[in-house]
Amino acid sequence: METNNHQIVDYDAVLDAKFGKEGTPERAKAENEAYVFYTSQILVEARKIAKMTQGELAKKVGTNKSYISKIEHGLIEPGVGLFMRIINALGLKIDIVNPIM
Repeated sequence: METNNHQIVDYDAVLDAKFGKEGTPERAKAENEAYVFYTSQILVEARKIAKMTQGELAKKVGTNKSYISKIEHGLIEPGVGLFMRIINALGLKIDIVNPIM
């Protein structure tokens, strides 16, 4: 792993060392956990910007506060339907783009 004054210059080497080579189950698991965490942080920030409590969000999307808390802490991943209801309730937008077109 190459570094320069604690500056990472080869991110792949760092990820390989910590989580395994790309394509391995260990690396896929780590990447999925990172996506879940990143998404949960976006949702927390959007909820706070909307000045909405977890309970208020839960009521709007048809679930309970405990479930929203687990999503926000990255402990569970909501299904697509609930995820879309959360996105809509928070005023967020998802664009699905086909890079070939």
